[in-house]
Amino acid sequence: MFFPNTFRAAARSVKTGSIRAQAARRRAASGSALNREGFTLVELMVVIVIIGLLATVVAINVLPSQDRAMVGKARADISVLEQAIETYRLDNLTFPTSQQGLQALVAPPADLARPERYRQGGYIRRLPEDPWGNPYQFRRPSAHGQQFDVYSYGADGKEGGEGDDADLGNWQE
Repeated sequence: MFFPNTFRAAARSVKTGSIRAQAARRRAASGSALNREGFTLVELMVVIVIIGLLATVVAINVLPSQDRAMVGKARADISVLEQAIETYRLDNLTFPTSQQGLQALVAPPADLARPERYRQGGYIRRLPEDPWGNPYQFRRPSAHGQQFDVYSYGADGKEGGEGDDADLGNWQE
């Protein structure tokens, strides 16, 4: 004798079993897919080496530009100081002495012959430092055939030198 309810229950268990099997297969497939989604150590090392090479190329190309920019800033500062000294001379009919130095551009020197001729507020607001953090130098009379020297000792902060350490002054073009 055939029992329809039994047949239905059997069909349901077969069907449920196959659904469970399919779900288990999906979980296994998705789990192995998750295991395959990471990077290997070799891939990470290749990326790190490429980033290192790019950083090296950028550093090689950027650092010399920074040195050129520092020299350019020093030349611009020297030009500004030179113009301020010329304006000082026009107002006071003489250049600052070596003892007065560049400070004479900011505040009137105590030994100024005609203090009323000194420009109120000075000739520059403040004395700049060279790009390497050292003060600019002033010398009168000039050691280079000029009326005065305004100069920086360069990157090393010492007189003389070559390359980035060379002195920069108003006697150079």
